Amino acid sequence: MPKLAGRLDGEYRPGFFRGVATVVNKLFNIVQPDVALFGEKDFQQLLVVKQMVRDLAMPVEIKSVATRRELDGLAMSSRNSYLDEENRKLAPAIHRCLEHVVRAIVDGENPAYEVGHATQELDEQGFLVDYIVVRRQRDLAVPEEGDKALVVLVAARLGSVRLIDNIAFTLGD
Repeated sequence: MPKLAGRLDGEYRPGFFRGVATVVNKLFNIVQPDVALFGEKDFQQLLVVKQMVRDLAMPVEIKSVATRRELDGLAMSSRNSYLDEENRKLAPAIHRCLEHVVRAIVDGENPAYEVGHATQELDEQGFLVDYIVVRRQRDLAVPEEGDKALVVLVAARLGSVRLIDNIAFTLGD
């Protein structure tokens, strides 16, 4: 788990996933569920929990739940309530940029160029981008030649609110 927990959000929030794993582990030990549901909105957290369950041979099945979205595409989150009116109108740009990056990559465009373009677009709208990256779905490593199951992830601040989102996709679908 250290590699997975140290990437992306782990770089920006050191120790965060250790805390998540500790709390989830304690909860699972108390409740002893057969199944636990985790949202795909925090894709990295979902992978960290799945890895922890595998590493500790816990008898719980982790199921992912699709990200729920507002009508304008913004991923639903309690954090959204902290956005002022102006920033709430800007926030859906995150999802639109992700959709553009996915479409472009599926169409054969250069991922690095598309990520750079999306970062610039968000910067110009007032976001402070921590990262926009394309990674492998299974471990969030940089994709290698032939990898098909990918995810584009973003973390960016809008005002004082840090927003995250992602879109998983498979090349050749």
